[in-house]
Amino acid sequence: MVTITDTAAEKAKEILIAEGKAEWGLRIYTAGAGCCGPSYGMDIDERPGAEDEVVEKNGIKVFIDKGTCEGLKDMHIDYVLDGDNEGFVIKGNSPPSCNCSSSSCG
Repeated sequence: MVTITDTAAEKAKEILIAEGKAEWGLRIYTAGAGCCGPSYGMDIDERPGAEDEVVEKNGIKVFIDKGTCEGLKDMHIDYVLDGDNEGFVIKGNSPPSCNCSSSSCG
């Protein structure tokens, strides 16, 4: 199961309140795949789908469809602020194995 850091939960709460949707949740979905594996997207959603997994942390609900949840097994969602870059990140215990120097990887 995916876990959510306190920092990510608090930032998600801020965003939902700012949008006037404090009772909604954060949706994580598979947005595509590349040479380094799947990429994920995030949005806000009013309620979970019938077969979604729901993860709760610090009053925030995160909705994840079963297919995406499988890909996120043993991963965690964090929120980082690194200089001018800030945002949600999905991290695992080991980095993906990838060779993006090949001509087949765009």
